Amino acid sequence: MSELDNRISLPAAKRRVSGTSERRATSLRVQRMRENLLAYGFLAPSLLLFAVFLFYPMFKSVYLSLHSTDPTGQIAAYVGMDNFKAVFQSGLFMQGMKVTLLFVLFTVPTGMLAALILAALTHNRFKGMRVFQFVFSLPVVLSVGSSAVIWKFLFHPTLGMLNYLLGKVGIDPIPWLTSPDWALISISIMTIWMNLGFNYIILSSGLAGIPDEIYESAKIDGAGAMLTFRKISMPLLSPTLFFVTVVSIIGAFQSFGQINILTRGGPMDSTNVFVYSIYQEAFVNFRFGTGSAQALILFVVIMLLTLIQFKWVERKVHYQ
Repeated sequence: MSELDNRISLPAAKRRVSGTSERRATSLRVQRMRENLLAYGFLAPSLLLFAVFLFYPMFKSVYLSLHSTDPTGQIAAYVGMDNFKAVFQSGLFMQGMKVTLLFVLFTVPTGMLAALILAALTHNRFKGMRVFQFVFSLPVVLSVGSSAVIWKFLFHPTLGMLNYLLGKVGIDPIPWLTSPDWALISISIMTIWMNLGFNYIILSSGLAGIPDEIYESAKIDGAGAMLTFRKISMPLLSPTLFFVTVVSIIGAFQSFGQINILTRGGPMDSTNVFVYSIYQEAFVNFRFGTGSAQALILFVVIMLLTLIQFKWVERKVHYQ
């Protein structure tokens, strides 16, 4: 091809290449737009549920916390931050947080330790193990209401099975739900049992995900069962333990059903956790402004605790 032909043909080739690139870019934009529309279409039901049951109540709580309400729940006046000041000055915050923190301390470490021991005991595969795994996982299928009713019968001072068994070994009956010294412990025992199924399933799955080759190598090197569990299982299980810890703490702060059924915050406010205090303030005393202020304070407390766990506790987690 001569130089003159090149001068004539090059601009036409460039135009063809440029036209092809533009059509390809347009096709990619259309395809990306279709994919985005399809993704938002799949997300629409979830976004609608979040908007109705999560975002709207949250914004409504913020609105109510800045207003006072009449006994019918209607807005009476704008009060600014007075509801928050009333919560802190009345002692509701300190009393509720004190009981809630005790409840968290009673339930979270004990519940995780019990689930971890059961998961470790049932990790080895031998005949009949499926029965134990089914029994230990069973509480997860029961609702909070059903579990609380079952334990209310067990805690009964004269007809309950627990005091009957204690009497068989010569121990005096315990006022499980009627004594301020025992009420929070009793609800903690019931909550540990109720959460045992979920914690057990998650920790068992974490143990099952550890490769058998690692255990075989440790066995060949002469490592015992306890050393293998401490040096191999625990580090590799740390992401699962971290997840269970975060979820258990949040769940303990939000506990309400079992307290409402078993003790209703009593006796003498010994089980009046922060969430039950919110319920009493908003739906028993009909002070929606103060109740909304308490709910927002609880939200901030849980968020700060979760951030602290991700900031410092997660450093101890081994993801590989």
